[in-house]
Amino acid sequence: MLLEDERAALCRVGRRLAETGLVTGASGNVSVRAGDLVAVTPGGVMLDRMEPADCPIVDARGRTVDGLRVPSSETPLHLALYEATPASAIVHTHSTYCAVVATTMTELPPIHYNTLLLGGVVKVAAYATYGTPELAANVRAAMEGGRRAALMANHGGVAIGGDLDEAFENARLLEWLCGVYVRAKMIGEPRVLTAEELAKVVERGLAPPEYGAPPEYGAPPEHGPPDLTG
Repeated sequence: MLLEDERAALCRVGRRLAETGLVTGASGNVSVRAGDLVAVTPGGVMLDRMEPADCPIVDARGRTVDGLRVPSSETPLHLALYEATPASAIVHTHSTYCAVVATTMTELPPIHYNTLLLGGVVKVAAYATYGTPELAANVRAAMEGGRRAALMANHGGVAIGGDLDEAFENARLLEWLCGVYVRAKMIGEPRVLTAEELAKVVERGLAPPEYGAPPEYGAPPEHGPPDLTG
């Protein structure tokens, strides 16, 4: 079986996504790149019930080279991001707060400096029907400038990484940031950090890790990422 380890990793991350509530049922999809091939989750299969053999292998053009199941309908999105970025893994979710922000905003305002860990202000890609080249192009544009994540209008969120663990943590951080924003709006108008304030954080060394390097901040705990100021 081609890319056996990568297929097993997809199943592991699929279970983590379900356990953390970032996906429900068969919504969302995950992929990992190995050379010129990509292992991707299948369409219509609940991510916490996948077996390695369920995950098809596609080439750079999206043609299935191994596996019996149909690749996720969002495979064109994954391939477009692999072509445009150094990423080796992608996680796409329909998580609650990502979907809420993606239906109401054109970008996620930087109300917390951990936005920088995703490469800067998170953009909302213009709406297009799921699984289409138009959506892939819109998300690709929203990820320009070295960004690690984007929101998809009236849809959800997508995060990339140097490996599956990093892509998962970026997806979790994106959901946390969206959740902070939505909850803050319930109390009042959130204060947005200025470009100067964000630049000062960068000067203190907060920036996304190199692709494939372990994120220095580690996994965001239940109540959000740790304080990096100290």
